[in-house]
Amino acid sequence: MSEVYTGGCQCGAIRFRVEGALGEASVCHCRMCQKAFGGFYAPLVWVRDTVFTWTRGQPKHFQSSNVVTRGFCANCGTPLTYEAPDGVAMAIGAFDHPEKIVPRTQYGVEGKLPFMDGIAALPEKHTLSDVASTPYLGDVVSYQHPDHDTDTWPAK
Repeated sequence: MSEVYTGGCQCGAIRFRVEGALGEASVCHCRMCQKAFGGFYAPLVWVRDTVFTWTRGQPKHFQSSNVVTRGFCANCGTPLTYEAPDGVAMAIGAFDHPEKIVPRTQYGVEGKLPFMDGIAALPEKHTLSDVASTPYLGDVVSYQHPDHDTDTWPAK
């Protein structure tokens, strides 16, 4: 049986399905990827040799360079695709189980922020560890789409 992966945007307006073996997973530190993801780097995995299907909605696109187009959800802004002449890569964080997709390479290291190598050594705190000083955290209700396919959108 072929490998199957699903995913989508934060609000659930866009969902996708990937059948087959994923290609190389990587992170890119270039400034263009930092801006596209609003983060320190872009985690991406190639889907060029798979059967890829949008199962709900379609991304909006931004032409970020003369050769690359990036897809994202127009409703919630979730980055979804990196589309180049040699294929499409998907944002790893948009998959329902991103923990199963391990980056093996770093690209764009000339743009790597100088503090990145020290991030893993920073002190760690659980999200709800500071409820006493930030009481609203105890009352947070997520409106994020669940990490699985649903029959309807938006959820009732």
